[in-house]
Amino acid sequence: METNKKLFADRKRTNILSVPEQKFISYLVPRIPQWITSDGLTAIGLFGSIVIFASFVLANYFTIHFLWLSMVGFFIQWFGDSLDGRIAYYRNKSRKWYGFALDIVMDWISTVLIGLGFHLYVESEYEIMGFLLVALYGWAMIISQLRYKITDKYTIDAGLLGPTEVRVVLCGVIMLEIFVPGSILYSVFLICAALFVINWVDTKKLLALGDERDALEKKNV
Repeated sequence: METNKKLFADRKRTNILSVPEQKFISYLVPRIPQWITSDGLTAIGLFGSIVIFASFVLANYFTIHFLWLSMVGFFIQWFGDSLDGRIAYYRNKSRKWYGFALDIVMDWISTVLIGLGFHLYVESEYEIMGFLLVALYGWAMIISQLRYKITDKYTIDAGLLGPTEVRVVLCGVIMLEIFVPGSILYSVFLICAALFVINWVDTKKLLALGDERDALEKKNV
């Protein structure tokens, strides 16, 4: 498999899995049936998020083994979310700002669904962890959009971590929970702590970028 660089020319990727991921996407895109549209892939990604949410609910009311369903949900979510924009570029039907707006809204809805699923799965005294997870990931999304506004360069990664790496980590956390019930509380706490540190560092970098742009604009006046 080779990477079709034209499919990824609109964004800079720095995440660990960017090379194999882009090769896999380049392989998949030409093989997507014509009747599946970019919006259709977005809907598929949203369905994956609903599957993840459902897996938490079912695990809470029936058996913890329903959490295996979330692995399928994460793959479906990745498939739709990663290919919807790339298929539009491949077919020369890209709508930059429409796609950008839709992608951000769907990412937020997916984040809320996962956080809500976790909230319903854990015992009441730990429900705040779901809120913190959603809030911190929302903070990361805001940083990403503000960085785009300030630099005019769009990146969805925080250094070596991107949405794909986050999905892999979450799958690992859920798999550990299946074998070690209750471990998800400690895992999510660690994820929240890591997100807080990453967001804090990225916020400081963002403010520095804002300072640089302010100085440049004043210089050019």
